[in-house]
Amino acid sequence: MDRRSFLKSTGIALGGLTAASLVTTGQAATGTVSPAAKAAPLSAENPLLLNFNENSLGMSPKARQAIIDALPGAFRYPDAAREALIEQIAAHFSLTPEHISLGNGSSETIQAAVQMLVADAQKKQQPVQLIVPDPTFNYAELYAEPLGVNIVKVPLKADLSFDLTAMQAIADNFAGHSVIYICNPNNPTAMITPASQLAQWVNQAPPQQNFIIDEAYAEFVSDPQFKSAVEWVAAGKSNIIVTRTFSKIFALAGLRVGYGISVPAVTEQVNIFNSIDNTNIAGAVSALASLNDKPFIDYSRHSTDVSREIVVAALKELNLPYAPSQANFIFHKVTGDVKTYQQRMKENHIMVGREFPPVTGWSRLTLGTPEEMQQFVAVLKQFRQKGWV
Repeated sequence: MDRRSFLKSTGIALGGLTAASLVTTGQAATGTVSPAAKAAPLSAENPLLLNFNENSLGMSPKARQAIIDALPGAFRYPDAAREALIEQIAAHFSLTPEHISLGNGSSETIQAAVQMLVADAQKKQQPVQLIVPDPTFNYAELYAEPLGVNIVKVPLKADLSFDLTAMQAIADNFAGHSVIYICNPNNPTAMITPASQLAQWVNQAPPQQNFIIDEAYAEFVSDPQFKSAVEWVAAGKSNIIVTRTFSKIFALAGLRVGYGISVPAVTEQVNIFNSIDNTNIAGAVSALASLNDKPFIDYSRHSTDVSREIVVAALKELNLPYAPSQANFIFHKVTGDVKTYQQRMKENHIMVGREFPPVTGWSRLTLGTPEEMQQFVAVLKQFRQKGWV
């Protein structure tokens, strides 16, 4: 189930929110980063939104100012701003602009990558399959399904890690093209796949095995076992497409700016399937300002680390199992039915994540500001007193 369908099915909509509840905290008008303000009391008009992995800090003050400064020129097409953003992303990774494709969020980059790889296989009149862990972020599946692609889901192992051995065997035994989607860190578990494990497959994969490696949460990772797949692209591997986004650590989810990284020949093909002018001027200039705002990036990461510590301490105290998180969310077990837990949290004005079958009994919790997580923990402990978790 995608985000939009989930909103409709649960009755959660933005219509019930006031303008004040959408104003971000932790931002100073001067353009500097300041500590987040004390969280407001929870209510129907001011719910705690911990269900879609958004960044509660809000965007960098420099990003906000960049948008304001760009507004007088918004009657012009965003070509110059897009070009500047592409150049800066390329420089950030020590690559060329020809390695970078912009997307309307990383979602469009995933879509374009899937469509490009499927079209290439179909043009060669060869069968094609999509191999995905289960559960994982499901947009690759959503984009492949209308194309008639066979989707092979490989359940996570008991420790919630990817079963790379099983995935590789499926690809090796397939007489055709395989598109392999790897979300690293994974959504919904927030766990990384160590580079050493992934390298065992990638380094021996034949040309007909292509990897889309989704690194939406890579900026939050501190575990040294993680290495970005951008290194493989830089080394010239043509069967790797890395997708990233400005929605998470940079807090620009509503402006929809993402990008892909692949060797120039592959990027050229991906761009054929991207919409033209898919990044507006507000998104481009705010992403550019965010990329250059190192104090905000550090602050955003540190805030998430503190929030994670608050939640982990509570989960340990309540003896609720959880997966080791390297992202801005945490996957934890609850006692009883997850839907009932969700509803009870909603009645307390907290929106928490859903269950992700086939892994049952677990809920994905977005990590908001430390003040917000203290509010969540207080309610969670009340639930324990009532015997609900």
